[in-house]
Amino acid sequence: MIGGADEDLWVFGYGSLMWRPGFAYAERRRATLRGWRRSLCIYSHHYRGTPEQPGLVLGLDQGGVCAGVAFRVHASLRGSTIRYLREREQVTAVYVERIEPVTLETGERVAALTYVADRLHPQYAGRLNRTTMLELVRAGKGTSGRNADYVTETRDHLIAIGVRDRELDWLSRQLESSKAGKEAQMASGGVQAE
Repeated sequence: MIGGADEDLWVFGYGSLMWRPGFAYAERRRATLRGWRRSLCIYSHHYRGTPEQPGLVLGLDQGGVCAGVAFRVHASLRGSTIRYLREREQVTAVYVERIEPVTLETGERVAALTYVADRLHPQYAGRLNRTTMLELVRAGKGTSGRNADYVTETRDHLIAIGVRDRELDWLSRQLESSKAGKEAQMASGGVQAE
């Protein structure tokens, strides 16, 4: 049971939920979750990839600390928000729904609904090397668009709230430099064709 029906609901976001929650909320705060870390540890078969050409998305994996965003949802929207989140996050059941204590930027601790990686699920990728992550992200595209856009959007949002993520920073730099290189190549190719 996720708290009482008459209580406000807190939701912790660490990936796309931060910048595209998809539900109405009364309050949004920077928050920290201890005991879990943000990790590109989930093969995406739906939103940012396919079973044939998987992308790579974030999950909460065991150990460490994760800075993200906590949303307070009014009690009247509690049930509909939980239903929405289950439909969104549990498409392939790769996440486990949990209530975890998060610390808000004010210092207050609240119990928040979040989704952690299921290490026993076949889509759990574990800790991959950077080259493999980059290849998967470059190639991934699913119902929500390009995997590369997911990575750079998440990195940009984290920077906006004062958080640096080394893996997302590195991947974003690689993606941006290869994109700039392709654009320059196309521009020079266009000039040569004239």
